[in-house]
Amino acid sequence: MWSHMSAQPATRATGDRQRDPDRTRAEILQVAQREFARHGYAGARVDEIAALTSTTKRMIYYYFGGKEQLYIAALEKAYSEVRAVERTLDVEHLAPVAAIRTLAELTFDHHDAHRDFIKLVSIENIHQAEHIRKSEVLANLGAPVLDLISRILDAGRATGDFVTEADAVDVHMMISAFCFFRIANQHTFGALFGRDLTAPEHRDRHRKMIGEMVVAYLTGTDGSAGS
Repeated sequence: MWSHMSAQPATRATGDRQRDPDRTRAEILQVAQREFARHGYAGARVDEIAALTSTTKRMIYYYFGGKEQLYIAALEKAYSEVRAVERTLDVEHLAPVAAIRTLAELTFDHHDAHRDFIKLVSIENIHQAEHIRKSEVLANLGAPVLDLISRILDAGRATGDFVTEADAVDVHMMISAFCFFRIANQHTFGALFGRDLTAPEHRDRHRKMIGEMVVAYLTGTDGSAGS
């Protein structure tokens, strides 16, 4: 009797998965993202991802096609989440200085809260972006943020707030570099300089710093314009 009763949840779970493939795929992706971030592309095991999602390796291959495709899907998910955050910025109702500062702060917040994303990007750089280059989704995913920054820069030049002839890619790099570094290099930086960049007491200062850095660069001031 007990063995019969204990089998029911597993049967029900299997039935739920069959009825809701989107949820199953999302669960697999969430775990895969964490495992690839933790162990790298070579070190992560599909068998372990299957075990952690209470599914099977065969089902993962059914949904994604293979380990490389699963890894690419995890990268697509991670980058898409960043672009989704950027799309929340209402450029039309913000002055240019406020808009670029807000974009910098949104990026800071996202990178701080999604540290697996930083690890995945670091891992993909080790692989010289060979997997990103295979993704049609990621091939066009950089365009929206560059368009967003370009619109802010154009507005800032039109109002006279921005005096620097800035390039959208350079501005994106400036914001990303600061936000990325404090997470990716926290351990080496801490060992060399004795400071944990991600400690709570530094967060607000760093968040303000990146906003004012980019504003100062674009306005040629001390960063106080538009505050």
